[in-house]
Amino acid sequence: MSRAKQVGVETLPLNSIIAGDCIDVMNSLPENSVDLVFADPPYNLQLRGDLHRPDNSKVDAVDDHWDQFSSFGAYDKFTRDWLAAARRILKPNGAIWVIGSYHNVFRMGAELQNQGYWILNDVVWRKSNPMPNFRGKRLTNAHETLIWASKEEASKYTFNYEALKALNEGVQMRSDWVLPICTGHERLKDDAGDKAHPTQKPESLLHRVLVGTTNPGDVVLDPFFGTGTTGAVAKMLGREFIGIEREESYRKVAQRRIDAIRKFDREALQVTASKRAEPRVAFGVLVERGLLRPGEELVSMNGRHTAKVRADGSIVGRDMKGSIHQVGAHLEGAPSCNGWTYWHFKRDGQNVPIDLLRQQIRAEMSE
Repeated sequence: MSRAKQVGVETLPLNSIIAGDCIDVMNSLPENSVDLVFADPPYNLQLRGDLHRPDNSKVDAVDDHWDQFSSFGAYDKFTRDWLAAARRILKPNGAIWVIGSYHNVFRMGAELQNQGYWILNDVVWRKSNPMPNFRGKRLTNAHETLIWASKEEASKYTFNYEALKALNEGVQMRSDWVLPICTGHERLKDDAGDKAHPTQKPESLLHRVLVGTTNPGDVVLDPFFGTGTTGAVAKMLGREFIGIEREESYRKVAQRRIDAIRKFDREALQVTASKRAEPRVAFGVLVERGLLRPGEELVSMNGRHTAKVRADGSIVGRDMKGSIHQVGAHLEGAPSCNGWTYWHFKRDGQNVPIDLLRQQIRAEMSE
């Protein structure tokens, strides 16, 4: 069931799979209307003949008509046209992800820069269970490359740094992602029991992309929708999606898949917010609000130092007065100090970090 979103006097066909050529469809959509584009275009694999395993069984390779181009020049024109159409519909602070193999990703990267996109990262998706190289004439192709780019250099793109850090057990997310390819129950089958799509991407990959670079309610467009991985994950995560797919067989599989998806509840959709995105609260606000009183004593987290709160929101230590950060750094002989976690106050005989009071005020501001 789709719904339309108002964009000026025009509407977006949200949560729909649109039949047609992606360039024509994107050119028909309102300008500056989409938050993120995730694109998994044809790779132009240039396969020559059938590929067989050592037991002489045929490999189900990507030899579909949609992956065949007459020349590199034809592929480059196709890339140029769809990237231009995607850039037109991206909001000023929008971004794009493209994914490819060594056959096409370098050509896409050059065209992204030619058109004014600003490359933010390239990500290596290292497949934990890659298909082996059956002919034994090359290295096993065990990765694909994603490029993440903003619409332009000045774009204020979405990046949920703390959320990706939480996904990675509290460690900063790196640009090499180890995830399995799509197999087992996740691999969709057609009515004949065969793979519904030869290059279906795993939901784990889209989960990481959407959690890290979109927010609930954002509009995500996939111009090469295939069997709908982008739409399925977007629906689960409370994002709006627009899918474009010219192959009817893929659209049918994608629609069945998405119809069966249940959106996570509102609380489950919340992610760890970036500290930079949180409202700024000055220490003096705690004093103004009476949460801390002038003359009240603060204790350092290691218990070695004390300081007194002053009426203007500064504090005075043994031989230094200034901000909570300046005084803490001076007392510790350190170049810097996070005063919010360094200083504690006494409540019911317990030392409590003053950051608890800051979080209390932030919670009130968000209500």
